Amino acid sequence: MTTLPTVRAVRTTPEGLLWEPGERWVRGRKGEVTVVDSRHPVLVWEPDLPVPLYAFPRAEVRENLLRPAKNPPPARHAGSQVFYDLEIDGSTVENAAWTYPAADLADHIAFEWFRAPNRGVDHWYEEEEEIFVHPRDPHKRVDAIPSSRHVRVAIDGTTVADTHRPVLLFETGLPTRYYIPREDVRDDLLEATDHTSGCPYKGTARYWSSRTLANIAWSYPEPLPAVAAVKDLIAFYNEVVDITVDGELQERPETPFSDTLRK
Repeated sequence: MTTLPTVRAVRTTPEGLLWEPGERWVRGRKGEVTVVDSRHPVLVWEPDLPVPLYAFPRAEVRENLLRPAKNPPPARHAGSQVFYDLEIDGSTVENAAWTYPAADLADHIAFEWFRAPNRGVDHWYEEEEEIFVHPRDPHKRVDAIPSSRHVRVAIDGTTVADTHRPVLLFETGLPTRYYIPREDVRDDLLEATDHTSGCPYKGTARYWSSRTLANIAWSYPEPLPAVAAVKDLIAFYNEVVDITVDGELQERPETPFSDTLRK
């Protein structure tokens, strides 16, 4: 018996939104108060955001904690119509939630999350696992695979890393990242910084700068279980360094990070 692949159930609204019913149990908490408890979340992709957001049926949101926004922002989200302030124990988070005008999502409320610290709830959970930064895209893969390829990294003509035991990280929509054991990295050419970043697929990263490039390398001291193979290994931004793999110099890719890295 042949099983056909599952068709991606993404729908499109006239406003340019993409949305898809989710199957994960999602909760959002502000302090000790559960604001959202949903077994019927909807993933929404806005035209100008690279990652999805969650919207929830009104019945699964504590609407008694929401008030019409006193200072609604000008068009922060694609087609957003009505904004709400979140009020808990005398504390107010302005514009923490909103509705979309799309008829398909008329009975749903979305919450601030992506790149929005202190503008939404404090903690989000999928099933029993806390997640960070933004919801995980169910159509995105992140695979960390040990390799024996010869990888060399150079900055301004100077070799800063050379290994035959990298871990290659393949992430949908991004170039392959080459994670290198610290013993194979010239740490005398790098300086640790206080910069950090969060990823819902990998965890929290710490960074290093070179003499000419800020925060050019990173590592995950405590990666999420799915990418445990990259623990404490160091990767470099392909966008602005020279990476040679098995003797072949790789092209520098253009990614959403490129412009920031060149500044």
